[in-house]
Amino acid sequence: MESRRGPFKSAVPSNVVSPVRRCSRTACGRPAVATLTYVYADSTAVLGPLATYAEPHCYDLCAEHSERLTAPRGWEVVRLLDSSAPARPSGDDLEALANAVREAARPQERRAQTGGARGADPMEVARRGHLRVLRSPDN
Repeated sequence: MESRRGPFKSAVPSNVVSPVRRCSRTACGRPAVATLTYVYADSTAVLGPLATYAEPHCYDLCAEHSERLTAPRGWEVVRLLDSSAPARPSGDDLEALANAVREAARPQERRAQTGGARGADPMEVARRGHLRVLRSPDN
């Protein structure tokens, strides 16, 4: 006796494959937003926007895991900016802001005595950013 249903109608539907790519981290089911690739020759981990195709040697990461990504000691992490993502402040921006807050917090009379940005320390010879060049105490 022949079945009335064709071979495709008897197939069991599967929920295993999802059209949305998921984070590659174990036990994380969040949707992937970035792709991680290792460049072993340069000891570099490159984190960029989600790749068009799922590559076998790349890892898709969710937003949380891509933000917390760290590389092994001696490796460099290169984060490629997604053009749709908002720009983050750079280290220079944060340092300039910290310096402005420190300057504003100094008492007015001390700023007038030191002449503004230069410190009153007689041992200080030069300054570049947060680094100071000090004169030897025997001189």
